Parts: sequence; C-alpha cells; structure tokens
Amino acid sequence: MNNIKSLPLDKAEWKTSLESYQNEVPHLGKFTLRPFDLAQDIAWLHEWVNLPYAVYWQLQQTSVTEVYNTYREIDSSPHVCVCVGELNGLTKFLVEFYHASEDRVAAHFDAKEGDYGFHILIGPPDQPQPQFTWHVFRTIMDFLFANPEVDRLVVEPDINNDKIHKLNKRAGFQYDKKITFPEKTAYLAFCTRQDYRIACQHSGTTNQ
Repeated sequence: MNNIKSLPLDKAEWKTSLESYQNEVPHLGKFTLRPFDLAQDIAWLHEWVNLPYAVYWQLQQTSVTEVYNTYREIDSSPHVCVCVGELNGLTKFLVEFYHASEDRVAAHFDAKEGDYGFHILIGPPDQPQPQFTWHVFRTIMDFLFANPEVDRLVVEPDINNDKIHKLNKRAGFQYDKKITFPEKTAYLAFCTRQDYRIACQHSGTTNQ
C-alpha cells in the first residue's frame, strides 16, 4: 500500500480525456462523458438516487443538501473522478471512477497500481431501448481500458443486485469472493483487458 500513486491523470487531464472520448452506437447515437458539475447536476442526481431502483446507491430518502454534501466529499478526492454520461447530449448515467489501491476495497485483496474500479447509476429511461444498459457498460469499460495504465477493473456490487451481476459477468468479470462493508455484503470481482476482449467477442461486439 505504500508509495502507490493516485490516478495517473489529474483532474484536468481526466477532463481532457473525457472531452475527447465518444462511443457511436448504431441506431442509438453517440455516447459521451463529461466531468460531474456539482451545482449543475445535483437536482437530477438527487431525484435519481431517491428512486426505488437506486436502493443499492445507499442514498434513499435523502435531501438535496445531503446528496450535495455526499458528492462534494466524493468529488474532492484526488483518487476519484465523478463523470456524467450523455447520449446525444442528454444526461443518461453517472459513473464514479476510482483508483482501487486508494479505496476501502483494497483492504480485501492485494491491490495493484493498475487496478481501477467504478460505480454506475443509470437514470430512469424515457422509453425502453434494447441493450441500452449494455451499451452504457461498454462505453465505460472502453473508456477505462483505452488508458494503458489501467490493467484490471475491480467491482464490489451488493450480493443482492442480480441485474448488475448479470451485466458484470457478460462483460468478463470473474467473481472472486464475498466481502463485507458497513452498509452491505458484496461480491469482489475482477476483469482484465483480456477478459473483457474475450467477453465482447462472445457477445458479438469487438471494440476491444
């Protein structure tokens, strides 16, 4: 754990990287990523985290002020990059990228410098779109693996979140063990660039 650096890109460099990234999906449109703006984005984020399906986000029945303070703290960390995903210019999801070596999850495995994790919250759909969540997931993982300093992705989803388990496994995550946090029991899972490439080939998508 000693002498582990923070994110290989500082906040300004992450912003530049986000602005240059896009994922075109046929018949759906263009996914883009941008930095989270606390003042601009707090209203819709507060609405989202209080919806019933967002129970695993651990912010149910919270006020705008509580969500604001939570994200002010998260976004102030040098080891976390909070981002907003858009489709054709419309806000569709929130994602938190984090350096796993500097996160609490590192207490549960031998974290390496190239290990990164992410948390994702998808907004309520305007209308159902086939494979939408998969395309969001691919947008995020493609962005992370485009950085050569990212060797492996780490996730720690709640054991009861069946939907995310199916998505993780489809993307190539290998489930390792159960771990415990104060607010949840989670599965610890890992995905290397090779795991992801093979999974995408099996899914008929081969960007990686």
